[in-house]
Amino acid sequence: MSSSDVNTTDTQPTVHTSGGLLRGATANAAGQALNVFKGIPYAAPPVGALRWRAPQAAAPWSGVRDALEFGPDLPQVPNPRLRAASQSEDCLYLNVWAPAGAAPASLPVMVWVHGGGFERGSGSDLASDGAAMAAQGVVVVNFNYRAGLFGFLAHPSLSKESAHGVSGNYGLLDQIAAFHWVRDNIAAFGGDPQRVTAFGVSAGSASIALLLASPMGKGLFQQAILHSPGAARPLATLAEAEQAALALGDDIATLRALSAEELLSKTSLLSPKVRGLTTPRVLRPIRDGWLLPEDERPVLKTGRIHAMPLIVGSNADEGSLLTKTWPADNLAQHTSLVQTNFGDAADEAMRIYPATADSEARPRVGEMFADTQFNYGTRLLADAMAKKEPRTWRYLFLRRRPNQTDGPHHGEEVSHVFGTYADAAPGESADHDSVDERVSGAMMNAWVAF
Repeated sequence: MSSSDVNTTDTQPTVHTSGGLLRGATANAAGQALNVFKGIPYAAPPVGALRWRAPQAAAPWSGVRDALEFGPDLPQVPNPRLRAASQSEDCLYLNVWAPAGAAPASLPVMVWVHGGGFERGSGSDLASDGAAMAAQGVVVVNFNYRAGLFGFLAHPSLSKESAHGVSGNYGLLDQIAAFHWVRDNIAAFGGDPQRVTAFGVSAGSASIALLLASPMGKGLFQQAILHSPGAARPLATLAEAEQAALALGDDIATLRALSAEELLSKTSLLSPKVRGLTTPRVLRPIRDGWLLPEDERPVLKTGRIHAMPLIVGSNADEGSLLTKTWPADNLAQHTSLVQTNFGDAADEAMRIYPATADSEARPRVGEMFADTQFNYGTRLLADAMAKKEPRTWRYLFLRRRPNQTDGPHHGEEVSHVFGTYADAAPGESADHDSVDERVSGAMMNAWVAF
């Protein structure tokens, strides 16, 4: 790869990468000129024979490749906040926002890993547009990775194909490939590959936390900021995930021949195994004995994580992520949810999250969800890192938008961190005032200064 910096002698910037020459676009944010490159392939399209395989190197190209539009989103339920023009399994693309005129390898790098419950999400999300943050003097990168059936299917036939005897966790392997691309290429955009901060929300930050506990995560980044990571959840074993996958059939060739749309429609066959508060889940990262040799909880409790500066936190009303969709309007529903999710520990859970009136059911279920899915893991991760690295901080996001009577909900801090709090998707509104501007400025400055 050429070590030359971005060429801005033309109206459109160009940059040399390991794959070839890219042509980007110019932009301006807060008075800072930016170079923006979108839809950069960091791995080969995971289609056909490459479906359910580890990411392979992207083919180089000749001439100049336009990097002007977001690459396709992973097939998923449509979301007006996702700005890619299409959906496709051919989704392994990343985006870069960089201050114009930066010398090679001179600026810190912020790499965002999107959330979406390991089922959906995209680097094209309006909330995580990198322009405003890049204007603060950093290079911002985000990327797509495989999720759901495309990214986390473990199957006996797939494990037999693998040199390591494992399957699943393809989405995590995509993330590792994206960080490798950053290591090998970001200097040409002005970023220092030795000053990389990994940050993300929900499934994205949970992924980063897993990489902190994985032997294969060592050296991918130098520090981390985790928004609501939900760390330390029990992981399904490879055997459990393989057994569940047999509901789709035992012929992997037949499954590979399905269209993306046909495959997506089969997610419901595994839905009873997908969700659960305290039970291991499939179509998620699994304990495969290779990438993830063991559960995260014992790794954290014994301090066997990669030491680095860390910020980790959550929002005041994480529990509403569940209570907005789960029935929790009365005592009977409260009891049913506790029994379903805690099993033999239901009596203890009822003592910890008691409800004596219908009006208390939803708040108690929300607290239960927030603690089991986010708060406990956040504390455990922070405590484990603090024993190895004194530069460890926790945060709690409290800002409610004007006219917002509850919250802040899961993920609502993201637009403040990226300075996109005033941006709205078609058909939506972005309620905000001067307080949001100040909160956004403070968070963005803190994240960039970290």
